[in-house]
Amino acid sequence: MERPNAPSLPKTLPATFLQEVVSELRKVTWPTRAETIKLTITVIVISLLIGAFIGGLDILFVNITTLLFKK
Repeated sequence: MERPNAPSLPKTLPATFLQEVVSELRKVTWPTRAETIKLTITVIVISLLIGAFIGGLDILFVNITTLLFKK
């Protein structure tokens, strides 16, 4: 059964699609090597900080539950 108001996708040849992809990729402003390194280090540092925070909370809650439910 066909849906009455289903939008139809445009019919594009694969070669045309690839040409459009390459055209769009040429418009992208790519980061420099220095920007990439800086942003990568930032992501790693923030990930480590958040991991340490969550790990600290985990240790805290484990100790609290151990004290509360100790036999």
